Amino acid sequence: MKKINIGILGYGTIGSSVDELIRKNHDLIQKRTGLDLQVLKVCDNSTKVKHKFLTKDPFDVIQDDQIDVVVEAIGGERPALNFILAAIKSGKNVVTSNKEVIALHGDEILELAKEKGVSVKFEAAVGGGIPIIGPLSHDLLSNEIEEVYGIVNGTTNYILSKMTKEEAEFSDVLKEAQKLGFAESNPKKDIEGYDSSYKAAILASIAFNSSIDWKDVFFEGIDKIEQEDIVYAKEIGYVIKLLAIAKKSDTSCEVRVHPTLIAQDHPLASVFGPMNAIYVKGNMVGELMFYGQGAGGNPTASAVVSDIIFCANYKIQSTVANYTSKKLRVKSIDEIESRYYIRLKVADKHGVLSEISKVFADHKVSIATVLQKETKDNIATIVIIIHKVKEKNLMEAVLRLKKLPVVKKICNIIRVGI
Repeated sequence: MKKINIGILGYGTIGSSVDELIRKNHDLIQKRTGLDLQVLKVCDNSTKVKHKFLTKDPFDVIQDDQIDVVVEAIGGERPALNFILAAIKSGKNVVTSNKEVIALHGDEILELAKEKGVSVKFEAAVGGGIPIIGPLSHDLLSNEIEEVYGIVNGTTNYILSKMTKEEAEFSDVLKEAQKLGFAESNPKKDIEGYDSSYKAAILASIAFNSSIDWKDVFFEGIDKIEQEDIVYAKEIGYVIKLLAIAKKSDTSCEVRVHPTLIAQDHPLASVFGPMNAIYVKGNMVGELMFYGQGAGGNPTASAVVSDIIFCANYKIQSTVANYTSKKLRVKSIDEIESRYYIRLKVADKHGVLSEISKVFADHKVSIATVLQKETKDNIATIVIIIHKVKEKNLMEAVLRLKKLPVVKKICNIIRVGI
């Protein structure tokens, strides 16, 4: 039997859940793996935390020679990064659920881990309890991964689901999500797309065996989605979801996050509430879908403890087998082709559509469908669906549309399809 001593940095929802899982399933884990997992120390500076092995100094954990694995459950970029690097330098294996620090500093962390001969695992950084980093890193190594996309943020999916099912407005659903604990008191990183963009960068890095700079990831949040968009999307057979999308070509890739109209018969359209779902497309295995709880203490703890077990059983070479520091060019959003949904407020008079159509034609933007909606005070709402076109062309056309006297407001522009 092999004893593995664990130190936990941060004893909030995730850290305490990891401790609880180890205690609750200790005998089961020992029977299945031959590992005796023991939490030797926890570090947290909150006066509310009570634990028999509590310390307020993170270096009591990092520099303890008895500790084999350090679990970083603090979150955020700093001081988490400093503690992770210090733990690696101290010869400790590290397990983290911190998507921000991995997205922003993954190269530095993994290169140092290789140098020091230790493991760094971060399954819980993307998808919570959903196993996705492991399959991409090991189980699918024989495949060329062509696409990874899906719903990777439970907060935004909960909000969009409620807006869709209950015809509620964004601001009202956000307040409800905060009361229920699905959204933070400051929800910026979720609703503005930061959280999903960190995860998209990590997924693309692992899937495409490349170093993806988070700064190259285009992202938009859901804060501009209104009930009108939900209703009109439904009328034409679509559902709006916030998607993380990564696609690879021979010499470059796309990595982006934004609201997307997806067809109602697509499996992702039926992913409701705080659930996550991630699609992977390999050149041999075809399409796979990973579905489950993308956040929360227990699901995240499940992934963290699995990583601890991996650290105890495998060598460093297996841990980062398909990761290299090579660069793959990330296309700018201007280069990417997509279909688009555009909602406008226009003057309700003869010739409006011909003026709009001419602007689009001048920029080689082709209109697929035009729907005229309600008219109020001589202002009409129209919804236009655009055929696939480069974003650069569309945005140049939009700038001209804004200058037309007949166009009163461009309310929203949302990409259509994956």
